[in-house]
Amino acid sequence: MKFTWTDEQQAFASSLESLLSAADTVSVARAWAEDDTESGLKLWGRLAEQGINALMVSEEAGGMGATGVELAIAFEALGRHAVPGPWVESAAYLPVALGDDALAAELAEGAIGTVAVAPHVPHALDADVATHAFVVDGDRAQRAAIGERLHSVDNTRRLFRVSGEAPATLGGDLQAAFDTAALATAAQLLGAGERLLDESVAYVKQRRQFGREIGSYQAIKHMLADVRIALDFARPLVNGAALGLGTPEATRDVAAAKVYTAEAAYLSSRVALQVHGAIGYTRELDLSLWLIKVRALLTAWGTPAHHRGQVLDALVEAGA
Repeated sequence: MKFTWTDEQQAFASSLESLLSAADTVSVARAWAEDDTESGLKLWGRLAEQGINALMVSEEAGGMGATGVELAIAFEALGRHAVPGPWVESAAYLPVALGDDALAAELAEGAIGTVAVAPHVPHALDADVATHAFVVDGDRAQRAAIGERLHSVDNTRRLFRVSGEAPATLGGDLQAAFDTAALATAAQLLGAGERLLDESVAYVKQRRQFGREIGSYQAIKHMLADVRIALDFARPLVNGAALGLGTPEATRDVAAAKVYTAEAAYLSSRVALQVHGAIGYTRELDLSLWLIKVRALLTAWGTPAHHRGQVLDALVEAGA
């Protein structure tokens, strides 16, 4: 089977790419990391106008009721441009987990939501700018009280301790919500991995050593080719999980996509660091935004061990 985007999906991807390419997302991310959220919130509003926040909100609640494919398109773009903010929480998890159409409608219009989901997401992302914050433990949900700010390996992922403050009703399918969030994270990793590869290819074409561009050396070509292959194998897993979102196999397919995409993006980050040499270790280089983001997203919304366990459980059950 050959998977291709529809004309509408292609137009959606193109519009996001145009918006984000002109938005100076590097400056936005650096400011966000320093708690200057003004430019980030303006970008949030512009992306909300593009419909990202409304993708997974039902049409009855004023959303788009889109498929996982549109979700994957959006989050790959967010990852490719290192856009900060609690996008997974607001646009992927909460719209599926909520049973409140009024609240879902607020999110669709651009309200910011965040959530901590024990045990896989112990802290809430960017809770200080969120209009709606929740704590979910099993099937129990509460409105969240915001606690202390925590350190993250990725400074653009501003984590906060949160605790239950008041009962809340999340009447949606919490497993489906978690699957949706994990798929969005996998798509972000795919976008970040692609950006790192693009930056690496551009760099090896201009960096000269011993009178030659370093990209002309066979060893460098082999490393970059390995990344290209890994990302190309990860993409069908993301697309397959996106197509199957909401089916009985969704948890297995999303888990497989998250595991493999994390490995591919991590390989892309390691190779990018290696070909850039010493300058790659500096935070001043914009490359660092993606290097560190990949490292943080490896364990976000389920560790590799958790998702491998999900795949194993599905295979054992199928063979029983």
